[in-house]
Amino acid sequence: MLTGKNAIVTGSTSGIGLGIAAALAGAGANVMLNGFGDPAQIEKERQAFADKYKVKVGYSGADMSKPSEIAKMVEDATKLLGSVDILVNNAGIQFVANIEDFPDDKWHQIIAINLSAAFFACKAALPGMKAKKWGRVINIASAHGLVASAGKAAYVAAKHGIVGLTKVTALETANNGITANAICPGWVLTPLVQKQIEDNAKKEGISVDKAKEMLLSEKQPMLEFSTPEHLGALSVFLCSDNAATITGIALPMDGGWTSQ
Repeated sequence: MLTGKNAIVTGSTSGIGLGIAAALAGAGANVMLNGFGDPAQIEKERQAFADKYKVKVGYSGADMSKPSEIAKMVEDATKLLGSVDILVNNAGIQFVANIEDFPDDKWHQIIAINLSAAFFACKAALPGMKAKKWGRVINIASAHGLVASAGKAAYVAAKHGIVGLTKVTALETANNGITANAICPGWVLTPLVQKQIEDNAKKEGISVDKAKEMLLSEKQPMLEFSTPEHLGALSVFLCSDNAATITGIALPMDGGWTSQ
């Protein structure tokens, strides 16, 4: 479906980003991975992608808090792959504290990585998409891009901002063959979340299944996790010609979280 297209997925060395990158590669797209981690492990993952999906796979260690490195990532991807047709802004971090206790540096860091990075990536990638008259921007927001939770001021502000940025991007590119959409996941079962569940189960002396149910039921009516594979499949659809007129939306994948 995406053979001949070239994608950047930020924050794609693990979790949601890795799942999306795998889905895009599985649909035939060449991919530029991005993120932090052990260099040897990242190279192993990069090579495994290339071998499994028979696509070209690059890696950028760009720091998403630094606009100059983001611009260089887009430039490098264009040189390596030929173009940047698909941009998935996924990189993100979290910190929890009440507003009066929230460290200033954590606020600035979360806004930089969770919101500003998407702006700078779009700024760098959109001219190439406009020149080709084809492009897909997918911003990974969150259920917290639509509703709030106490203690997450920076994250909620950034994710609400991502939804707004998505809408503006969609309006500005509406007649350039480009779409821009946000996906708003609820709980996603990543290795990090799985470890959290197992740690809670051990701490509380309950089964892992019970710990899973307790975590989900705090927010979601549906007591099932989304998975990185689910987000990958939705991303592939949004990149397809079947989604050519879907633009400017914030699409929840949240087990009913934001329906309440």
